[in-house]
Amino acid sequence: MARIAGVNLPNDKRIEIALTAILGIGRNTGLKAVVATGIDRAKRAKDLTEAEVKQLTEFVEQQSVEGDLRREVSANIKRLKDAGTYRGVRHERKLPARGQRTKTNARTKRGKRVTVGSGRSKAAAKT
Repeated sequence: MARIAGVNLPNDKRIEIALTAILGIGRNTGLKAVVATGIDRAKRAKDLTEAEVKQLTEFVEQQSVEGDLRREVSANIKRLKDAGTYRGVRHERKLPARGQRTKTNARTKRGKRVTVGSGRSKAAAKT
């Protein structure tokens, strides 16, 4: 099992797709990594040799990935909050920050809301 940047790559996937398990590496960067290191695109992650894993690790270390990227993103959000920007306030209130509607949808961000009824809990309890 190949381990790069502290992440175990999925064994049965092609290497360019398996690299996307690392935070900060998408399909395009995964393809660039494979081309830059000269590894066959059809090769599976479980078939990599130690030398190929080392080449990929060196390529990935040049990118901002995993822990460094998480710290950078959280620092950017903290900067927005401290500055009091609109986006920062939206992050503080755990609401969508990019202009999405919230009257409907946005359930992931807002959470499931409890519907308030007429207030007649005694009448509802009898039935």
